[in-house]
Parts: sequence; structure tokens; C-alpha cells
Amino acid sequence: MRLCGSLTCLTAATWLLTQGIGSAHADLPELYERDQLRVCADGNNLPFTNSAGEGFENRIAELMADDLGVPLRYVWAPQVMGFVRNTLELRVCDVMIGVVAGYEHLQNTNEYYRSVYSLVVPKDFEHEITRLDDPALSGLDIGVVAETPPIVPLRRSGATVRNYLLQVDTRERAPVRDAVDDVASGNLDGAVIWGPMAGYFAARHDPPLKVLPLHENDGDVRLDFRITMGIRRGEPQWKDWINDFIARHQDEINAILIEYQVPLLDRRGALLDPDTLNAEAS
Repeated sequence: MRLCGSLTCLTAATWLLTQGIGSAHADLPELYERDQLRVCADGNNLPFTNSAGEGFENRIAELMADDLGVPLRYVWAPQVMGFVRNTLELRVCDVMIGVVAGYEHLQNTNEYYRSVYSLVVPKDFEHEITRLDDPALSGLDIGVVAETPPIVPLRRSGATVRNYLLQVDTRERAPVRDAVDDVASGNLDGAVIWGPMAGYFAARHDPPLKVLPLHENDGDVRLDFRITMGIRRGEPQWKDWINDFIARHQDEINAILIEYQVPLLDRRGALLDPDTLNAEAS
């Protein structure tokens, strides 16, 4: 969800629906010295993480390890049911790089980006859609991941909705990539996808597909989410360090996100211009 990631690696709904939480180790003391940065991650979940270090969360983790002055170590697990219970809660790793803000079963850091579901369409699509109640969606064949927030408003718009699986083993299936591929091949008119995934997969087609962030959606379904890092409860010093890291490196983090085509919103929900952010960082 990645709730949108949030785990950021998944869509918003995925994060809330798939995480099992254990508490057997919750009362152990906080680590005060770290000889490595242990990151809980999915080894096959681009654009967030993979075992080759090609995702934007990999890049942010590298930045953190450099700042700590310790080696980076991953604990790999597919982001399916029980991911949190089998990684963070077992204390085999200490941080998840992307978690939706407000997820109550762990401790959130400060947010480091905010993104929004986006419509992926062919390059020659004529309408500049920014909301799901746009009349131009009526009659279009639109792909969406099952049980994610856009489904109900898409149906209200008159679009024909084609569902792609929500809960999958990422080692075997890639529903979001499949949906974007179907747009590129003409099997769909468009797909409404969590923003970081929409931007990443749309850019990998030739010609690149168009990504329309749905940042003006003001209906009863939320499409934008704030992304934090996730740690165990009872670790205030670790949280303070990560919050300080985010504050000191926000420009570098923004540059990584822009490189991966992540649609970014400001704190008021307005769409940010990548060129402006890059200029501010340089």
C-alpha cells in the first residue's frame, strides 16, 4: 500500500489487508547501538525493493546506512499475509522503508513523501483527467487492483472495471505490471494504480505511457496517502534518529523519488512539480 504503498511496496488496501502482527517480542529493550542497518523488505517488488538493489526504497536504505556508518543488510520476505509478524515483530530486522501513515500496529516515523493513485493511459489519450468522477471515464475499460480504493468511484463513473489480483506472491505474479502492460498493448483503455507503481511501470514502455495523478479527487474515497518508515513500538531513540535523518536528507530523498517517476503531493494535497523540486535541491 508499500498502505500505498505504505507497506510502501503494496497498494494502500494491500497494507491493511495483508499484515499479521505478533507481539511476543514487544517488551524487549530498544537497541542503543547498531552495527548494521537491518531492513525488512520484499526481494521482488519494484519499484520499491528487489534483491538486486534496484528499487527506490533500496536507494533510501543505502542513504540511511551511509549516514549511520554501518553496513546495510536485508531480511527478504514476500509481502503477503504475516510479513510484519515474520520480520519486524520477530526482531530479525529493524525498519521497513515504506509504510502508510497511521498504521496502528507499528510505530510510524514522520512522513517522507505523499503520493496518490494515478490513471495510466496511452500517450495519445486526449483528456487531462485529475479525478475519478470525470465524465470522460464513462464507457472506458479500466484496470484496477482488486479491493483497492479506486474501485467504487470508478464504477460510479461509468467505467467498465477489470480487476487484477491484490494478494499475490511477488516472486510469481506482478498484477500491477500486468495491468500497465495491458494498457500499452491496447487491451485496456487505462489503469488506475498507486502512484509510485504507475509512474515506474508507465515509464518503461516505448513510447512511455501517460500518467495522470488523481490529485483533485474530492469524493468520499481517499486516493492519496502519506508514507513513513515503520519500526517497532517502544523504540523512541530509533524513531528520533530516523526522523532526524528524513529532515536532513529530504532533498536527496525527493530526488530519488523523482528519478523513479513517483507523483508527489505537498502537505495540502497539491501536485508538486518535479522540475521545481530538483531546482530546490540543486
